[in-house]
Amino acid sequence: SMKTMLIFSARFASDAASSGSSSSSHVHNIEQLPAEPRPVSAGISYDGKTIYSRITSPELLRTLLTLRMVGFESVVSMSIKLLKSPMMNYPLFREFIHSMVKKTVYSHFCAGEDIQEASATLRRMWELGFTGILNYSLEDAMDNTSCNNHLQVFLRTVHQTPLLPAGSVSFSCVKITALCPIPLLEHMSELLRWQHKHPEYNLPWKEEGLPILASESPTYHVQSVPEPLNQNEEKDLLLARERLWKICEESQAAGLPLLVDAEYSSVQPAIDYFAYVAALKFNKSGQPLVYGTFQTYLKDSLPRLTLAMTEATKRGISFGVKLVRGAYMTAELALAASLGAPSPIHSCIEETHRCYDSCAKFMLERAALGEVSVVLATHNFSSGRIAAAKAEELGIGKGDGKLQFAQLKGMADGLSLGLVNAGFQVSKYLAFGPVDHVIPYLIRRAEENQELLGSTSEDLHKIRNALI
Repeated sequence: SMKTMLIFSARFASDAASSGSSSSSHVHNIEQLPAEPRPVSAGISYDGKTIYSRITSPELLRTLLTLRMVGFESVVSMSIKLLKSPMMNYPLFREFIHSMVKKTVYSHFCAGEDIQEASATLRRMWELGFTGILNYSLEDAMDNTSCNNHLQVFLRTVHQTPLLPAGSVSFSCVKITALCPIPLLEHMSELLRWQHKHPEYNLPWKEEGLPILASESPTYHVQSVPEPLNQNEEKDLLLARERLWKICEESQAAGLPLLVDAEYSSVQPAIDYFAYVAALKFNKSGQPLVYGTFQTYLKDSLPRLTLAMTEATKRGISFGVKLVRGAYMTAELALAASLGAPSPIHSCIEETHRCYDSCAKFMLERAALGEVSVVLATHNFSSGRIAAAKAEELGIGKGDGKLQFAQLKGMADGLSLGLVNAGFQVSKYLAFGPVDHVIPYLIRRAEENQELLGSTSEDLHKIRNALI
């Protein structure tokens, strides 16, 4: 199920080539790597033999077979049905399936089950010239107990980063939905939307931040005035804020910028609220600590991006953004249809591509002026080429921290290698965590991200060319 497991990786990323033993010696070995393995060349080559020159034939063959195996929609459907089957309740059957998943798609797209296995994967990424974005797989939280447990996982990931070679990890990731109970995020988002429609409406808990919604932003999620947050919810909001602050403080101490992931629209205003409040507090230096995420399949993404960036500039804070296309299309379309509202998503993939490229151009132009920093997370070869050409046209240094490209491990490797061979900074998302933790998330991504795999045919063609 290419669409399944590749989409699985749509949040994770990893390479099976080095996910072997889990001993702590992996960390020791990584520390012996040279400080700067990345070569710089004058132009960008996408010729298969050139870009895959540092990947071994067995690695290429394994990648080719994996991508071919998961390239059949029937396999995707069958895999989803199997993983959601009641048979998974039987321990022996579940253990067998988990073993098969780990040896195939998990090992290709995920970095490992723990930090030691992820370290081994990171070493291989480092050898290829990539840095890593560590992303521990966590599900949404429904209560404070889950949130506190998730906080410890996030902090462990940050604390273990110094064990890795300096500069080998470019970012850490955080999901606000793992730090704040989902019902509270939904309630906050309703209130923020209502205030957007009725600016006179007071939200006593709301702190200063950047603009969250634009005039083009849909508000069909809230039909009537919501109830205000009750006392317990306000306490939970403060607890969630404290958790995020703790992660920001520890990330700052580790010199590790933080990417705040985007989620589905029913909670996104609250996520942006937390990200922007954190940005006002922590993005005081020239390089931002906290990066928000914009999903460009949403029609209002460019207006919201423009508003937030303009206000950040006025306030004199550094503004960091990760641009993605988006990962919740099925859920967003279903929600809008159920409320009789127009789709918030562009009507075709070409419009999404145009919006992504427009947002990227906007951010690159500001980055050239030193106003913003941007992570261009794309698996689309055309968008990658356009952005690289624009960066060179604007004179953005390839080693400049204002620009970084990113792809999920196991996806669009041809694009990643072409960019890194030309000297651009490229990160691979390295999702890690126990197989049973990862499977529910992978299933959702498989069901919701059928458009993510457009770049795969190009990768297959280039890999075949490199193997000939």
